[in-house]
Amino acid sequence: MRRRARPAPPAPLPQLRGVDPVRVRLPAGGTWATVREHLVERLSGAAPGAVAEMFDEGRIVAADGRPVAPDAPYEPGMFVWFHRELPEEAAVPFPLEVVHRDDHLVVADKPHFLATTPRGTHVTETALARLRRELGIPTLGAAHRLDRLTAGLVLFTVRPEERGAYQTLFRDRLVRKVYEAVAPYDPALALPRTVRSRIVKERGVLAAREVPGEPNAVTLVEAVEHRADGLARYRLTPATGQTHQLRVHMSALGVPILGDPLYPVVTGPGPAGDFRRPLQLLARELEFTDPVTGAEHRFRSGRVLRAWASYPRWAGQ
Repeated sequence: MRRRARPAPPAPLPQLRGVDPVRVRLPAGGTWATVREHLVERLSGAAPGAVAEMFDEGRIVAADGRPVAPDAPYEPGMFVWFHRELPEEAAVPFPLEVVHRDDHLVVADKPHFLATTPRGTHVTETALARLRRELGIPTLGAAHRLDRLTAGLVLFTVRPEERGAYQTLFRDRLVRKVYEAVAPYDPALALPRTVRSRIVKERGVLAAREVPGEPNAVTLVEAVEHRADGLARYRLTPATGQTHQLRVHMSALGVPILGDPLYPVVTGPGPAGDFRRPLQLLARELEFTDPVTGAEHRFRSGRVLRAWASYPRWAGQ
């Protein structure tokens, strides 16, 4: 009979600038004599001497909050915590607006260029870390994610024990999501239409791609309006949630979204601190039945896509 894994105890360290401490569980097996020896190997990507410095300064702690001694013997299953070195980040100079807040939910209207949750080089400059700091809710967690380059509505949960219920809504496609995009106008493109294709995203490859096979990505594409300068505003309603799905489908239709650095051609990310020409994609609406309270929710972003409001301003002319 397989032994059930021991649950992790609560973190003995407070958050740092809205970011949780890193938790490490020491694995069974191996030949490490001390906790320090294991962490030096495990954190081999850290700066030389960084792990030793953390031990010397008492910044690696056990479940009781006490510093782990540099010569502490290795104990399989033991938990230790520490705060990572927070990277230098360019501040995203756009407001993060709260459109709804109650005892269970926070719904935020995220600006372009702000990641949803800490990942890679984006840690403190994320919607989650910002909201934890600004609202004073350290238990806040993300129910889903929105691409860093996409603006619009993101749902966060207040109570950790309820997070799974809201995540299940997104997993089971019980949330109606409507997006808005600005892209070239093609009078020969017959709309509305439902685009179906199979999209794959390989680890380490920036762009997703369409391949033959059973469709796993479905998007309703509608034209809202167009104008004489050759641009149009589109309503995009995804029935699935593949990575970069809307961007891939718009590019495949021959009307790639303005400001897209990946589709149809990969140009790579801009330099840190360059907030010009944001991707003109906005998560406009979220609609769902609250799994905890039973309330019917419909939230709408108040943002206006910059290229539609003023193309010269968006283009930096």
